[in-house]
This record gives sequence, structure tokens and C-alpha cells, in this order.
Amino acid sequence: MPYFKKYKVTIVGFDGALASAITGALDMFSFAGVSWQRFNQQPPEQRFSVSIASYQQRSFECTNRLQLQANEALEDVSATDILLIPTIGGSVEKTLQGNLMLIPHLVRLSQTGCDIASNCSGAFLLAKAGLLDGRVATTHWGYADLFGKMFPEVELRINQLITHSDNVYCAGGGMAFHNLCLMLIERYCGRDTANQVAKAHVIDVHRNHQSAYANLRLLKQHQQPQIIKIQEYIEDNYRDSLQVNELARMANTTARTLNRQFQQSVNMKPIQYIQSVRVEQAKRILESRQIPIQQLANEVGYEDSASFAKLFKKQTGLTPVQYRTKFHRDFDF
Repeated sequence: MPYFKKYKVTIVGFDGALASAITGALDMFSFAGVSWQRFNQQPPEQRFSVSIASYQQRSFECTNRLQLQANEALEDVSATDILLIPTIGGSVEKTLQGNLMLIPHLVRLSQTGCDIASNCSGAFLLAKAGLLDGRVATTHWGYADLFGKMFPEVELRINQLITHSDNVYCAGGGMAFHNLCLMLIERYCGRDTANQVAKAHVIDVHRNHQSAYANLRLLKQHQQPQIIKIQEYIEDNYRDSLQVNELARMANTTARTLNRQFQQSVNMKPIQYIQSVRVEQAKRILESRQIPIQQLANEVGYEDSASFAKLFKKQTGLTPVQYRTKFHRDFDF
């Protein structure tokens, strides 16, 4: 007789999904209470019953051409504890348009009170269903601009790896489903079980920001040449003492107007862009060189290493030392 109640997890399957976000989550939930126990010669006790549900129980093709067969029809699911929306692996717009039949069922199941969670670009499906309206959410940092334009009513917090609003959870990057699943496992089964799963699957559980992985080049995907000119000037001169008033004079405008135009085009003010460029350069240095933090701060335009370290952690979620430990590589050519 099982001691624990099995919780039901329903993973939504659809054409254009990222296979690993489905199969990986399926494995993590399925082996909660099993793998660690087997490794330690303890009786296994499966904690979750996991099912893949697609529209009309159709088989579906993931973006790596893997064909998956659903266990049940989504329209037949009347109740579940967790409804998980995996990553959209292909074109977001095309995948949304091709899977509109899922939307009514996402809305219907949300009304049952279950926990709803999306990974990465899966948040677009939740937003399309209106389930993120007025809520905080996150998605992959590369989709921030598109998401903001499509769903301005959602409070997007792109730096966060996981957001939580009422019973709705969103995770950022494609492999962030590890963190999302662990958080949900802890919610239902407690910290010990979540830690066991993390150890059994050898997962790093100490990441809570995705900004450490972001790329500033994506912030030039606008059509404002004057702003791009200022961005490139900042990137070439980030070590110097840059003042917004001076940048505004270069653009033949006022500081107030430049702040407004930058916010509209880049989604941040010039001073924030300067900080981001400096942090980005610091990340590159930490990935390739071993230098003292004070020297690092000086090389990217800061005299006060404490202020620099505080800014670095705010932007990346890691201290400079933690970032170096995590990302530094010794290249031997």
C-alpha cells in the first residue's frame, strides 16, 4: 500500500515543442522518490503520475523531428495537480497559430485551481490564453522584445529565472525546466525530495537569474540609427567616464529626450545600458582570465570595486567570484 499520494502532472504536447523540455520534465517527475532511493538501497516510492496530453491524443512532432505519442487527449483531462507547458522550439508565431485549439483547454484547466507552469517560450501559450494578464512572468531573454510587443499587459521580468504569481509559474531559458521541476517537486513533496532529485540527476540548483546568459546584441534589434550610434559609442568607450548629458549632445538632443528614446528602443535608459555593457565585458574577462576583482572593476570603468560587485550581482544574480567559478574556462590551444 503506497504511503504517499501520487500527484498528477500533465505535460501538454504539441507540434513544434522542444523535445527535451517534455522528456526531461517527464523523467524528473517520474523518478522523484525512485532514483535516489534505488541508489541508496531504499524502497522506491513514486511521487508523481505523469502524462503527456495532446489535442485529440494525436502524436506530435517536436522541432528535432522526434515523434511523440500522447498518453491522453487534452480535452479529456478534467483535473490535474500540475499542468506543464513546454518550450516552443520553432517559430513562436507559427506554433501559436498552429495550436490555437489548445487555448480553450488551458483556460478550462486553469479554472480547476491546478498549478500551471510554462517553460521558456511556452509562456507565449499561457499569455495567448490570457492566463498571464496582470501577472508577472518570464520567458527566454531572447524573446523579451517579441513577448513585450505581443503581450504588453503582462509584467515581464526577464532577469528572473522563475516567476510565481498565484498558481501560475514561468521559467526562463530552455533548460530552466530543471529548476522549474525542482521547485514544483519541493512544493508538493518537500525540500528533501527535491534535493534528492537534484542530486540523483546531478543538477545545479543554485541558479536564480538568467541574465548571466543574456546577449547585449539583441538590444540592437530596433530601427533607430541614432540610438544604435550611441550604443556603439558606449560599447567602444565603456572604460571612460560617460555622462548622459555628453551622449545627448552627440545625438543633438536633450538628456531627457535621449532617456525617453533609449527606453522606447532598448527598454532601458542610457545609464543602465552603460552598466550593462560594463558588466558584459566583465563577464567576458572572468570567463577567460584570472584577475583580482579590484583590477577587474578598473578595467571596465569603475574605481570602487564594492560598487561594481554590487552592480554585477544585481545584473547577473552572481557575485564576480561566483561567476568566475561557474563560467571560467582554461583554453589550451
